[in-house]
Amino acid sequence: MIYIKTKKEIDFIRESCRIVAETLQLLKTHVKPGISTLELDKIAEDYILSNNSVAAFKGYSQAGSFDFPGSICASIDEEVVHGIPASDRILKDGEIISLDVGVLKNGYFGDAALSVAVGSISDEKKRLMDVTEKSLYIGIEEAKLNNYVHDISSAIQEYVEENGFSIVRDLSGHGVGKFLHEDPSVPNFGKKGTGARLRKGMTIAIEPMVNMGRYEVRTNSDGWTVLAVDGLPSAHFEHTILISNGKPEILTVC
Repeated sequence: MIYIKTKKEIDFIRESCRIVAETLQLLKTHVKPGISTLELDKIAEDYILSNNSVAAFKGYSQAGSFDFPGSICASIDEEVVHGIPASDRILKDGEIISLDVGVLKNGYFGDAALSVAVGSISDEKKRLMDVTEKSLYIGIEEAKLNNYVHDISSAIQEYVEENGFSIVRDLSGHGVGKFLHEDPSVPNFGKKGTGARLRKGMTIAIEPMVNMGRYEVRTNSDGWTVLAVDGLPSAHFEHTILISNGKPEILTVC
């Protein structure tokens, strides 16, 4: 079921999204060689709690796995998404890390992610991050009233693949707001002109996950962390957006 949000509900979602965006920007300033992903998790949780909200990921459950223990997902290099923060996961120069944050406030959710360089990274990793982030904004441009979900998907796929990278197919964006994950699914590949029609009042999370090598992924033995099967790096960027009469509005900005 696709939820169309009222103005009041959108205002609540916007507030949760603001906190998500501020948390991500705070985390970005702390990413450096020598810090652990658990330390980043604590920084994020403290900031979220200080805004009278809660970390949406903490305690989240899915079939076949234990409740997620972290406040954020912290995924390094070949870890595509859902990396579990840990004290022994120390960031090293040359890595890239995906930071994914969800917030619940006043009963409504916001969700976003970005990838950050740890120290000095290779030119190829930088290009991977640049292409992934650009593909997100190319997808957002297609999130217009009366377009179709797969117009977003097709635009992302085309840009990523023409730049020599691969788009992860086993994971997708999603509706967000009343719940952390809602309909519709927003894949990052697909055929233009198909999928659900975009309607005013829809709030969706668009999140390309782009691999340097092959698109295939697998889930680690921890039940959460998704890895590129070939061990090559992956990047991830995400925004929650609102479908309106005009241009799509990015809600996860500060």
